[in-house]
Amino acid sequence: MRLDSVTGPQPLRRMQTLARAVEDAGFGGLWLFEGGRTAYLSCAAAALAVDGIDLGTAIALAFPRSPMITAQIAWELAETTGGRFRVGLGTQVKAHIERRYGTTFDHPGPRLREYVLAMKAMFRAFRREEKPSFEGEFYRFTLLPDMWSPGPIDVPDPPIYTAGVNPWMLRMCGEVADGLHVHPLHTPRYLAEVIRPNVAAGAAKAGRDPGEIELACPVFTIVGDTDEELERWRNDARFQIAFYGSTRTYRRVFEIHGWDDTPDRLHELQSKGDVAGMAAAITDEMLEQFAITSTWDGLADAIRRRYEGVADQVIAYFSLRGWAGDPAHLERWAPIAGAING
Repeated sequence: MRLDSVTGPQPLRRMQTLARAVEDAGFGGLWLFEGGRTAYLSCAAAALAVDGIDLGTAIALAFPRSPMITAQIAWELAETTGGRFRVGLGTQVKAHIERRYGTTFDHPGPRLREYVLAMKAMFRAFRREEKPSFEGEFYRFTLLPDMWSPGPIDVPDPPIYTAGVNPWMLRMCGEVADGLHVHPLHTPRYLAEVIRPNVAAGAAKAGRDPGEIELACPVFTIVGDTDEELERWRNDARFQIAFYGSTRTYRRVFEIHGWDDTPDRLHELQSKGDVAGMAAAITDEMLEQFAITSTWDGLADAIRRRYEGVADQVIAYFSLRGWAGDPAHLERWAPIAGAING
């Protein structure tokens, strides 16, 4: 198990400073989620600043880009990082894909499955192992003259992780992807009863070893040595859990614990703009399941207890919250990363 960090994309020169700080703090990897800035450009900037940590997207949106564009970008980043790049892909939700990106969202699960298979076919074509001949329901890839191909690289194909919460997407990941980027909104019970069995079922369907599918698990940490410090992170965790929980697609994570009404309540409060009410709907019992609470000295052991033997990469979701170019911001995380990563 490895401890990584995660953040949103930054202005590119600032991204390099941040990546160096993450590497210096002893984290094993840095993941970039996609927001107002693109994850891939931030990964490229970071790749030119560090040489000892993995980089990945967590997640980048698949459908606004063709599989060929994504495959080419991933190929270049794999080469630039010496094989330390992981491409994480997800669907986002219908409103954003159609109204923010102006592209197609229909059949998102099967479309993402085919997207992964198309990318892997493209990787084989880049290596000149086979001619381009991918023809699916959503994507077609049959032309790649040598002058338009990036050509072979001296590192393995970049692993493709997919994001998934519900059983179909989890089985799809086990069947065709290299890893699962677990949604931050998860609990130990949901990991044990829904995520791992469905990933394993998908792998078995494809004749794969479930152990080959890596799990990257973001974790909310409520950490501090004073009541004031703990309360600050407790409030941040409540807001983040409420924000994710308001997307009713994720309702299964609440229902497995008997909190069936919570997603609808959160969605209703969000539609009214009642952010404080959303946070208040997240109970202490929910916080105990969705987050880890610890002192700083006990945090490494608390992370191990929850994720050892379960996750390949644990991603400290709040480790860069509030980072503003100050290297000292990560000083408290350095012993945690050192204890877990060795």
